[in-house]
Amino acid sequence: MVKNSIQMQPSGDASVDTLLGGFLAGAVAGTSLQRTIEWVDTDAAGHQHNSVIMRMVEAAEAKLFRELGAASYFAIAPRVRHEIDYRAKLYFGQAVSTAIVIEHVGTTSMGFAFKVWGHPHEMREAVLAAEGRFVTVCVPEGSEKSAPWPESIRLALHR
Repeated sequence: MVKNSIQMQPSGDASVDTLLGGFLAGAVAGTSLQRTIEWVDTDAAGHQHNSVIMRMVEAAEAKLFRELGAASYFAIAPRVRHEIDYRAKLYFGQAVSTAIVIEHVGTTSMGFAFKVWGHPHEMREAVLAAEGRFVTVCVPEGSEKSAPWPESIRLALHR
């Protein structure tokens, strides 16, 4: 496969930027984005709720397909599998960088990997907060079965 240009949003933290660059290198396509943990993202224990990680990953996925010019992906690509390994806590006010890469494009499925880093915050060093993988499958609108990815998406991945 032809590699796409990898989009990376500088985080302002050299150590996280280095980790982002290393993770994104060599992927079919990938991108990163930076967000801040908001009060609503935390739970009673004072750190991020587990669902925040997947929301950040989905935001990075959306950014990636917008950058690729493949908005048609969203209506036809349900997740059929995902796994997340939680490595460290994230706290209210902490900057977070999420990177996502496409690892594999099959006839009807696409495999992704992601990593979420917390930036230095309140005497804490940068940490890998979570990492994982997920798979989406092409299910055309009005269908209940998978089908090959449309040519427009395949072309967007090979620009």
